[in-house]
Amino acid sequence: MFTGVLTKMTTENASPIQYYLDMGSDFINMNQLLDREIAISFERFECLNCHLERPIYRQGFCKSCFFEIPQAADWVMRPELSKAHLDQEDRDLAYEKKVQLQPHIVYLANSSSVKVGVTRKSQVPTRWIDQGAHEAIEIVEVPNRYLAGITEVALKEHIADKTNWRKMLTNSVEDEDLVVQRDQLRQYIPDEAKDYFIENNSETNLEFPVLQYPEKVKSLSLDKTPNYSGVLKGIKGQYLIFEDNTVFNIRANEGYVVSISVN
Repeated sequence: MFTGVLTKMTTENASPIQYYLDMGSDFINMNQLLDREIAISFERFECLNCHLERPIYRQGFCKSCFFEIPQAADWVMRPELSKAHLDQEDRDLAYEKKVQLQPHIVYLANSSSVKVGVTRKSQVPTRWIDQGAHEAIEIVEVPNRYLAGITEVALKEHIADKTNWRKMLTNSVEDEDLVVQRDQLRQYIPDEAKDYFIENNSETNLEFPVLQYPEKVKSLSLDKTPNYSGVLKGIKGQYLIFEDNTVFNIRANEGYVVSISVN
């Protein structure tokens, strides 16, 4: 029996990818639980920032923290709103400079279909793993988050920027030539970022530990079903996939304190 507050699983880019769930005093190697019955029980809430027992609002934070802390500011989801390069504060300039003024990657990833996205260079390939992408490629490497954001905004006029999580989890995906698509999108990169285009790179391919994909996914909500058990058949993105077609999004349940037992 393990009890702890859920945070997104950490990963190791192996073949297949290794997943670890931090339960406070213990790390669980989730790959070792494949084909075993797991019971998950909701205990209470715990905000990832203030650690108080308050209902989770978004991203693992209670409502007051979500609207106050820099980790949940608008520029996190919309990089084009970044202002640290102008020395302008949003919520906490020191934090914003630390995160925004470092190398960022604009990339293509194929998890349900090809989409464009942004991540810090230090988060490659973790970001792709978290999205359940089986292949990905970098387009530009820029020195700050703002340049990555305006590049993404320009490119998503010509390619998707969202993942269809149901297609990703049923593995209803096809391989694409990301090098060709990267080169086709080059013409749409904003002038400020054109010099940062990456040439002569190749796709990164990722293998997920999945024994059986669901035919039709059923999403587990701890708010509606506080106690669940099932046989773990796979892990993809930040989802646990069970034999009865139930899927559980760890990332979407950050801040939920749960007990997990393994049979």
